[in-house]
Amino acid sequence: MAHIVVVAHAPLATALQALAVHAYPECAGRLIAVDVGPGEGLDAVEARVRAALSPVLAGGEEALVLVDVFGATPCNGALAAVDGVRARVVAGVNVPMLWRSLCYATLPLEELVPRAVAGASQGVMHVPVFRRQNQGPAPKAHDPVQHHHQQ
Repeated sequence: MAHIVVVAHAPLATALQALAVHAYPECAGRLIAVDVGPGEGLDAVEARVRAALSPVLAGGEEALVLVDVFGATPCNGALAAVDGVRARVVAGVNVPMLWRSLCYATLPLEELVPRAVAGASQGVMHVPVFRRQNQGPAPKAHDPVQHHHQQ
């Protein structure tokens, strides 16, 4: 089962971790957050991602590293830290991607990566807003007994 490592600009990684654990509490031990602070250098981020991955990879397990923005420091640090075989990077993390990754974490990385990407893209959609019709208040009932739901 793959571990999921979220590397993002602070406080996004920690916030996504908290959200994921809220929805999937059983995954708490397999989800690692690495928040990248303002002004944190590439070498420091790489070292922190390596430190997060080290126990996972030393235990013979795989890791999916989800980053927020391709080309930004969290992504570049993660790319420098992974081997591309037992740990892979996917950019553009969002909640659907994270949840899909957690749900399919038992799959090998070559199957998990496309599932994560599909979760992200399928979770982004235009949602039309239907305007409420201009209606007046509901007419009052002619019942002499007042009910709470009518007040």
